[in-house]
Amino acid sequence: MAEKHNPPHHRHSIPGLSALGKLDPKESEMIMEYFTTQVLLLKDKELLQKTVREEKKLLVENAKLKKDISDLKILLTEKQQKKKAKAATASKLTAPGSTASLSAPGTNPKPGRERDGRRRRGERKGRRERTKSESALEEEPRMDVSRLDLRIGRIVGVRYHPLAGALYVQEVDLGEPAPRTVVSALRHIPKEQLQGRLAVLLCNVRPCRVKGVVSTAMVLCGSAPNAHDNDNDDDAQVEFLEPPTNAVPGDRVTFYDYPGEPDRELSPREKVWEQILPDLQTDSRGVATYRGVGFEVRGKGLCRAPTLTNSIIK
Repeated sequence: MAEKHNPPHHRHSIPGLSALGKLDPKESEMIMEYFTTQVLLLKDKELLQKTVREEKKLLVENAKLKKDISDLKILLTEKQQKKKAKAATASKLTAPGSTASLSAPGTNPKPGRERDGRRRRGERKGRRERTKSESALEEEPRMDVSRLDLRIGRIVGVRYHPLAGALYVQEVDLGEPAPRTVVSALRHIPKEQLQGRLAVLLCNVRPCRVKGVVSTAMVLCGSAPNAHDNDNDDDAQVEFLEPPTNAVPGDRVTFYDYPGEPDRELSPREKVWEQILPDLQTDSRGVATYRGVGFEVRGKGLCRAPTLTNSIIK
């Protein structure tokens, strides 16, 4: 009898596992760790998605709650306003001065109340009128020497006036970008004595034309009548007011008891210079003063006439 040969039995193998069996154990372990990590990541992703859905749901609910709170606030405010309006109406009806509480319909208030009301109105009117008068007094401009812009200047040029024999035309440095032109009646003083000397000038007079030349300041001098001819102003003794020796062009002349800033320009209508002039004079030491207060260049000294005492300044 022929022997039966049974065919060899072939095992059916899983493709991936058979491949893993052929790999190095370390590589197999790394692949398994990779798969494990991916599975964990998928679980985390699913959990995150679930959390996001819950968060969105909470946001929607939160928005609804905010709207409900806002509606309640509006309703509460309206109720409070209505309550206040009712209380105000009730207080007006029950107030001592109200017509409802003082008189019956069709009757007039008491005459005493009317008199009190008229008296109060009169008092208020009087207070308003007093306030207006006080403010008018406060707005009235001061009339003292602080309104004068007195400065130290140096005469840098002197010439005779072409149309007036008794006048000089001087160029004066007052610490400004350009010298000012000043016309003065000082022809009795030799021209050489004027050149380069310091003087006190009034700088905020309105510019005026003198015989065709515009003068923009005024030199201040001490003046006393001549002993031989008291009635003749042309023969009066005149001296420059001399500033302190260390003064420079542009220095301001101030007065201790009369602080304040000078006017930008003296108004001829107010006649400020004419009202202040009578109070300008030299004292017994020759110091130039206004009502006894000296012409002072702060920190440098006083202005004075060299020899004239108790004389006028003009």
